Amino acid sequence: QAIQAINGYTNMTAEEFTNMVFQKIDVNNDGELTLEEFITGVEKDEDLMELISKSFDLSNVLKAIQNG
Repeated sequence: QAIQAINGYTNMTAEEFTNMVFQKIDVNNDGELTLEEFITGVEKDEDLMELISKSFDLSNVLKAIQNG
């Protein structure tokens, strides 16, 4: 949530984000994501890749730290 707020991306709660990820890439619907499921799912879904990239982009966090 903090990273999303610093990046100005706050239109989805952490719970909504997690649920969306599971709906898109938990292919066997067991409620768990293996590393393989996660990687395969993100590679196949450009929108999800962009969303994750924006959500976990630490460059603005590093800038905030450097600028005090």
